[in-house]
Amino acid sequence: MATSKDLSELRSRLTGFSLPVVGGGASWRPKEADVTAARRVLAYLADRRVLFDPYDVEIIDHCVQSVLDIRRMLTSTLAEEQRGAESAGYVDAMRAACRAFLTDVQAITPRERTIGVGTPSWLFNQALGIFRGRMGAYVGLLAAAHELDVPETLKSILPPTRDDGSEIDRWWPFLDP
Repeated sequence: MATSKDLSELRSRLTGFSLPVVGGGASWRPKEADVTAARRVLAYLADRRVLFDPYDVEIIDHCVQSVLDIRRMLTSTLAEEQRGAESAGYVDAMRAACRAFLTDVQAITPRERTIGVGTPSWLFNQALGIFRGRMGAYVGLLAAAHELDVPETLKSILPPTRDDGSEIDRWWPFLDP
């Protein structure tokens, strides 16, 4: 049975009703906590250089540690999220991107990791590029779902727009980690 507090929250989140001849509908606004969680994730990622620094200045061990830190933060965010929160799907997909990156880097042998003293190999750069692409797609989707601005530092990893300026389909196959 719904309490008066539950009904009050429901009323505050409904933004409108429609009653067409065939059926009905309602407009819905995400919970404030969901928007706050999305804002917190974007702010955290905006300060993670692994997502946007030039490839030639990246240090493999630092990147791996940063991705582990990102994954830890995303996991704690999921633990705090309520079941069914809109952000949860995007946050979970970001965690999957972190796992895939860590698996890809782990598969690179120590000999293949660098082409010289501290210079990452193309194999590492490829894994990093795929990671950034996946994260950029989910950052864009998370921000769009909550009508939030993407932090300036993360704009370089967002998916490109079409020549006419319109956005690329949000369900393009690349998103499956």
